[in-house]
Amino acid sequence: MLRSLILLVAIITAVTVDSAEHTGPRAARSVHLGWPAPDAELVTTSMIVDQSVPGSYFMACGWNTGYFGIQELANKRKVIIFSVWDPSKGDDPNAVTPEQRVECLFNDPEMRIRRFGGEGTGGQCMGDFEWKLGETNRFLVRAKVEGEKTAYTGYVLQKGTWRKLVTFRTRTGGQPLKGLYSFVEDFRRDHKSAQETRKARFGEGWVKTVNSDWVTLVRARFTASNADWEAKETINGGLDGNWFFLQTGGDTKHSLQLRSVIERPVLDTALLDFESP
Repeated sequence: MLRSLILLVAIITAVTVDSAEHTGPRAARSVHLGWPAPDAELVTTSMIVDQSVPGSYFMACGWNTGYFGIQELANKRKVIIFSVWDPSKGDDPNAVTPEQRVECLFNDPEMRIRRFGGEGTGGQCMGDFEWKLGETNRFLVRAKVEGEKTAYTGYVLQKGTWRKLVTFRTRTGGQPLKGLYSFVEDFRRDHKSAQETRKARFGEGWVKTVNSDWVTLVRARFTASNADWEAKETINGGLDGNWFFLQTGGDTKHSLQLRSVIERPVLDTALLDFESP
């Protein structure tokens, strides 16, 4: 009887402690920068991650049908990831008909290609990529309209050379790159992750328009997600020197109002060789 009572008290205590540990927000809030820009055939930007924890996504180049960036997975593994959505609705990748699925036209043999679901469906390219805090990584996405479809190719700059990772093609109605944005996301969402800080800087952004003009990205709009289970106040964005930044989670202080437009000075910086990919 005594043993049963002790066991019951231990179970109740464990449940109480577990409940106490899991009160409050489940995740840090996702924060975004929207880049006003003309329709484009190419977009490139640099990104520096200053603070990271396992379960973080730092997305550098996003557009209306896909996104491209780097992650620190829950096991601390570092990867690069490029995703493009199917044009169909739903979250089950197996339910999408073959003619509606993203096509993979090319992939670097070191990259892993798979289909994804859960937040829409589509094609995903992922591979090991040992990025480091404080290091500048440069990303480039090129779009080629092919009738009612668009082929999107992802490149990363390594040792001065553009490395081609993947080309995905999807039905877009013949759209170029549009709806450009970047974000920082907590995808671990285990309550503890809401108490940890993530920060990234974004700069040297350019687009090559459909008219072949080069336009630098000097303005961004600050927004955030709005799920009930996210930490609402520990978000921020703005300028850090001549770089835009996003920060979320932990002891982040909220000083920039949501939907504020941030603008950096226009500098006479030389374009990299964007024609090599």
